[in-house]
Amino acid sequence: QVQLVESGGGLVQVGGSLRLSCAASGRTFSYHTMAWFRRAPGKEREIVTAINWGGATYTTDSVKGRFTISRDNNKNTVSLQMNSLIAEDTAVYYCAADSTPYSPIYYKEGEYDYWGQGTQVTVSS
Repeated sequence: QVQLVESGGGLVQVGGSLRLSCAASGRTFSYHTMAWFRRAPGKEREIVTAINWGGATYTTDSVKGRFTISRDNNKNTVSLQMNSLIAEDTAVYYCAADSTPYSPIYYKEGEYDYWGQGTQVTVSS
């Protein structure tokens, strides 16, 4: 059974940093696109950033320069380093993975086959 488990969420002040981690089990995702999505209160889930099998990344404009995605294929994990957090970053953050190897980066949640349960990030002022 494939599982994605996020960790690292919490409460942080404006300007602070958090690092989210997503640990995958049940299969290896070394050659698969993985992504972070988020759902803010009252809004639809949106992509934040993604990384493909070759290390190419996509980052949405609102977090560019502040958030960085990385992966450790040896540990079957993907991480999200979030710096200079603002109130608008408050959301539930989800890890997602595509089941097809060597696929491009997808921007829509429907393209991803596996999801974590989400971790809450709250940025307070």
